[in-house]
Amino acid sequence: MPGWNTQDIPDQSGRVAVVTGANSGIGLVTARELARKGARVVLACRSEARGNAAVDRLRAELPEARVELARLDLGDLASVREFAAGFPYERLDVLVDNAGVMALPYGTTVDGFERQFGVNHLGHFALTGLLLPALLATPGARVVVVSSGMHALSNIDMNDLNSERRYRRWIAYARSKTANLLFTHELARRAAAHGRDLVVAAAHPGYAATNLQTTGPLAEGRPAAERLVRIANRVVAQPAEAGALPILYAATEPGVRPDSFTGPRIAMWRGAPAPSWRAPWTLDDAAGQRLWAASEELTGVTYGALKA
Repeated sequence: MPGWNTQDIPDQSGRVAVVTGANSGIGLVTARELARKGARVVLACRSEARGNAAVDRLRAELPEARVELARLDLGDLASVREFAAGFPYERLDVLVDNAGVMALPYGTTVDGFERQFGVNHLGHFALTGLLLPALLATPGARVVVVSSGMHALSNIDMNDLNSERRYRRWIAYARSKTANLLFTHELARRAAAHGRDLVVAAAHPGYAATNLQTTGPLAEGRPAAERLVRIANRVVAQPAEAGALPILYAATEPGVRPDSFTGPRIAMWRGAPAPSWRAPWTLDDAAGQRLWAASEELTGVTYGALKA
């Protein structure tokens, strides 16, 4: 693992990957590097215009790349179901649950969920469940759930999953990232209990310069805050290419442990991929099972092949 970089990615020829939020940032880099190594990559993006631009960019950079766009809005469960129903491949080797929103003003998804919880967790919970048949039909398939070191700010509140009692944007974000890790923990536990050849792992990019950080200030019309974020991205953050390395490691490196959490080596901030610290509440079996049951109820998606 020391010094691991994109040159260390094993050959991906013949493999099929789905990367959510692949039109920019670490999602785009992840899709590019998987395609560079021979994978067929589906870019699952909310915006068709930005998604098509990303596909054009990848094909210009990698003329032999097998990349395609499929529309996916994780804030709309009907869109998630439409994406899964239209998935054209019988196999799925790598699913990277990457797309997300961060520290937005309070708002709800199409289905009425608080946006950060709805997009970052529930949308990916539903997507993974609906794509489960293709994953389980593929020997050695992987699910990589992208969380954040910011999960350490807060455990989830099972009595207020949608932040209806009180909304604090950063706490809501942290709770959604804790939910990502609890989902990873419980899905990995269920796969092992059923003897399935499915590796479920989590990763985070540290502080990587992407447009994720500016979304909140832009939504609220706070130009001063937006400028500060852009300055921090230039001066402090590592580039998206470096931020994508832990995700690519978790998605491709042989021997990745189920329920592992990979992030940047230096203070969970920057550097080559390494095992990352995670809050103890993200390894709580009872909490994982309670969140799972609530997620099934809220989304209507059940993992029949991996029943508790």
